[in-house]
Amino acid sequence: MAFWGSTRIDRTEVVMSAPHQASLMEIRDRLADGLVSAEAVARDCLDRIAAAEPRIRAFLTMRPEALDEAKALDAQGPDPSRPLWGVPVTLEDMLVTCGTRTTAASRMLENFVPAYDATVVEKLRAAGAVILGKTNLDEFGMGSGTENSAFQVTANPWNMRRIPGGSSGGSAASVSAGQCFASLGMDTDGSIRQSAALCGCVGLKPTYGRVSRYGCIPCASSLDQIGPIARSVPDCALMLSVIAGCDSRDGAASRGPVDDYVAAALRTSLEGVKCGVPREFFAEDMDPEVSTICARTLDLLRARGAELVEVSLPLCARHAVAASRVIVAAEASSNLTRYDGVRYGYRTKAPRDLADLYIRSRTEAFGEEVQRRILIGTFVLSSDCYDAYYRKAAQVRRLIRENFQRALSACDVILAPVSPVPAWEIGSRADDPLAACRMDIFTAGLNLAGLPGLALPVGLTADRLPVGMQLMGAPFSEAALCGIGNAVSLAVGSIGEPDLVRHGL
Repeated sequence: MAFWGSTRIDRTEVVMSAPHQASLMEIRDRLADGLVSAEAVARDCLDRIAAAEPRIRAFLTMRPEALDEAKALDAQGPDPSRPLWGVPVTLEDMLVTCGTRTTAASRMLENFVPAYDATVVEKLRAAGAVILGKTNLDEFGMGSGTENSAFQVTANPWNMRRIPGGSSGGSAASVSAGQCFASLGMDTDGSIRQSAALCGCVGLKPTYGRVSRYGCIPCASSLDQIGPIARSVPDCALMLSVIAGCDSRDGAASRGPVDDYVAAALRTSLEGVKCGVPREFFAEDMDPEVSTICARTLDLLRARGAELVEVSLPLCARHAVAASRVIVAAEASSNLTRYDGVRYGYRTKAPRDLADLYIRSRTEAFGEEVQRRILIGTFVLSSDCYDAYYRKAAQVRRLIRENFQRALSACDVILAPVSPVPAWEIGSRADDPLAACRMDIFTAGLNLAGLPGLALPVGLTADRLPVGMQLMGAPFSEAALCGIGNAVSLAVGSIGEPDLVRHGL
């Protein structure tokens, strides 16, 4: 695990006295054995939220019925057929939840209460999970620090003055602070992996189509992918096994079989594993401490039997961020046309006519970053600019995918940094939107290629800020990533826990 080691050990006394310090796998086993009740576990997490939330601000909406749901599970008794029976989890507020407010961190949807559940939410409920609440994010997933939310700025549990990454920062912060055992986020150009890495968690972006996107408020439909954030690789594997699979309501969902990710995540050896190391990623201008920690991790893996193979991803390093920005802006511009101030919750005061309502509702309800991307997207999709920008970005996207295919033909997985810098101070880059874009330099290419990626914590800076690296694999190779990822976690060892957790806040 990110905090307490990757092996499953008998810590029954710790789990029963402070359930939030357990891993998902540990708490699941204790719940199944009847050693702790679903109500006690949910209450412990809710107490953690009440104590830490004024400082972290990870949640946008709490579900007061969560405790009653936990009590109802206790009345029914443990159910071994439900793999998440009684386990408290959270959801990024891009996933619609029946009867619970879903805002996408935007004023436009401030009062929106859906009448149905997203497919992944249905699967979590069916698996017995207790959903505690909805977590903060950058508005409509547009940002890299969870500073673009219309409602609040989330803090990193490792350092309250720092960002938790984005856009899934609220989800990662809730896991990192021990407020839940796992969370679901959405990865458009690195959101899950970056947030997990900067908060010292494990984050998994599945292959595009591995998890249904039905019921996910879209940002860029061809890039968005839902995935888990948790404290260990086996925890992420269990979450993925619950939410993965075909869905007739999502035309892009894969019909391929779902592998046994939990069994795969029990791997402990790196012997015989070929890890591709993209030379362009390590040649980029990285923070010196991040560079040192990543180099040390490579040496450690080599000592544990892994074979390091140099590979090349030149197009990914040079053009992925630019191509991603064009495609995200274009698709976001198209997706956000539905928010016109008529069909959804936001209402402007005394509009003169429907045109005035449309314009004023969007300028008043959308934040600066969302408006910026709508304008860019409309521009690149215009008839005069389509060929010069959007078509070119689509062509680069195809070349980047081919780049990954060639690199993966020489190795089992690719190992690279997640972020070139540790978590930065809140507000320090607010006036430079391009600086936030550059933080996705190591992550955006994987979304363009539609491939899976697993972010792992590998060390701490001198200021006790987590540093993460990511494993990237071939399409639908999540089982292999989980196995190799667990072995890497065991080799690296625990990075400790945030001061917030250590001091019991």
